[in-house]
Amino acid sequence: MAQTGTDQGLEAPAQAVSFTVSARAAKRIAELLAEEGKPGQVLRVSVTGGGCAGFQYVFDFDDAINDDDQVIERDGARVVVDEMSLGLLAGSELDFVENLIGSFFSVNNPNATSSCGCGTSFSM
Repeated sequence: MAQTGTDQGLEAPAQAVSFTVSARAAKRIAELLAEEGKPGQVLRVSVTGGGCAGFQYVFDFDDAINDDDQVIERDGARVVVDEMSLGLLAGSELDFVENLIGSFFSVNNPNATSSCGCGTSFSM
């Protein structure tokens, strides 16, 4: 019987933590960057402590991609997430919502046990 890598004492390759970007979010990111005249920038999504529920999502445009960033590309838009935030965003999707009360980026996070009314703060 053939041996697998784990039978030989080798560790299996680490699975990439999934974070996806919806088509609506990618389209809006590309539009915003085109309006600003900065096509080389990326949208950085991160999680910080704070907000009314414990953690909060932060969205910023950035010129730099760090060594520990995961880069997600979709339809001409690039989104980066740092390694620490990625652990809290595993399985999440960045979306762009347009409704009667306004338009905004939203994170659909299956790990969040609760969130505040504005949707930018959550707890686990």
